Amino acid sequence: MNKKKAKNTKNTVVLTGDDLTPEEIYMIVNDPDVHVSVSAKSLVKVKRAKKFLDEKVDTTVIYGITTGFGPMASHIIGKNQLEELQYNLVRSHAVGVGNPIENRFVLASMIVRLNTLVKGYSGVSAKLIDQLTFYINKRIIPIIPEHGAVGTSGDLVQLAHIAITLIGEGEVVFNNRREKTANVLKKLKRKAHKLEPKEGLALINGTAVMSGIAALLIMDMERLMSAASRSSALALELINGLNDAISADLHAVRPHKGQKEIAKTLRVLLSSSILLNDRKKLQARVNIIDNVYVTPEHIQDVYSFRCVAQILGPALDIYKKVKKDILIEINSVTDNPIIDVEKQIFLHGGNFHGDYIATAIDQLKISIVKMTMLSERRINFFLNRNVNQIFPPFLNLNQPGLTLALQGAQFVATSTTAQSQSLAYPHSVHSISTNADNQDVVSMGTDAALIASKAIENAFTVLSIEYATLAQAVDHLNVLNKLSPSSKLLFKKTRKVLPKVVEDRPLTSDLTKLIKILENDKDIVVDFDK
Repeated sequence: MNKKKAKNTKNTVVLTGDDLTPEEIYMIVNDPDVHVSVSAKSLVKVKRAKKFLDEKVDTTVIYGITTGFGPMASHIIGKNQLEELQYNLVRSHAVGVGNPIENRFVLASMIVRLNTLVKGYSGVSAKLIDQLTFYINKRIIPIIPEHGAVGTSGDLVQLAHIAITLIGEGEVVFNNRREKTANVLKKLKRKAHKLEPKEGLALINGTAVMSGIAALLIMDMERLMSAASRSSALALELINGLNDAISADLHAVRPHKGQKEIAKTLRVLLSSSILLNDRKKLQARVNIIDNVYVTPEHIQDVYSFRCVAQILGPALDIYKKVKKDILIEINSVTDNPIIDVEKQIFLHGGNFHGDYIATAIDQLKISIVKMTMLSERRINFFLNRNVNQIFPPFLNLNQPGLTLALQGAQFVATSTTAQSQSLAYPHSVHSISTNADNQDVVSMGTDAALIASKAIENAFTVLSIEYATLAQAVDHLNVLNKLSPSSKLLFKKTRKVLPKVVEDRPLTSDLTKLIKILENDKDIVVDFDK
């Protein structure tokens, strides 16, 4: 990955196998006009590996090419049956069940698989590279059922559902319609690919599905961190929070990188705030006398306000670590065996094992759930008059008792957060031996990623309710003109799709629109990768 980056254009991402990024995957997935191509140097490496494999296949015992698979590796396959073996592998593993995983996850997985193959260690043909490239650029999206992968030897079942469409079988989504692959290829006057030795194994062996999903999740996490930082800043303004909670001096004596960066982010967002409380001025207002007494001054904020940097800081550290892990994984060779043309050898091993991604995603998921809990607690603070002692019940701007304002929305935040807490348990420890105990310690990486995607969906839901809550508090206090520019931006983005609640009304549609803003609006993104 230290090699010189191949030149991309505005509408083309050039794959080399060495320098694909989550940002590029996100761009391809979200813009149908962005295509992929394969660098000329990479195609040379692909062809060299294929040539070396073809020269050795008749005389060498190579796992999965001239032998059976897994516990049947001792079965030597006749040279006239090598192609049939690959077809049998793909067809036997395309057995997933359940609802299809999201199209964006499938496309990301295809991009990662292609990037792995063009590294030139898999022994596939240039024709297969061309077929997979064609599918990506035409947005022919295979149907992948959610259940099936254990994450070793990678995402076998799910990747088989991609592979089977390349040979003209199975089902795909094309132009937003679910169809038989054969019908789509007929429309496009495209032939199905004919598998050659090793190609079935190269297509389904590896971590492309879990790491493709992870690449998109890490981009979602960036937006979650941004949204959470901005909501934290506005929340501090609305309660006239004490400024020493985010001071550089405080965080310098506990110098975790993430904690310091979140505190710095909050200081930047609130640099022009006139609503924060200055500890020095507070001290000047409090007179110390001989006996114990209760001061009317507010001395300290609750943790969901005072400890934002200490709670979001670890999440930011994990975000950065996980992003590095994903970057390595999507530019790695994860199938088996690996063809090393330079040393003229076949390397058999376990690079398909998904624990790096599975454990990374579980760490990310736990951080996301903690972030969700932070947001939910602040929602409760603003809506619960018994706690805040400032705002009307449920931020009612009309007639409490007759109207209910945000009471129902809090139920949604509470139930969604509770679900996420149940999802937080690390799925990567759910190893169950399978494949006649050949795969005796597995990663469960793809399921971990799919569960994490649900936790992210929940986090956006709860954050949208917090945004609605904060905007309602701004209206109650009538402090819009006193807010920092960051908080004004947050308020205006919220009010664009969710008008203030005076008369009771259903908020489902408004909150859904707000979630889309949190997920996609570039204006609220904070750059944490500086």
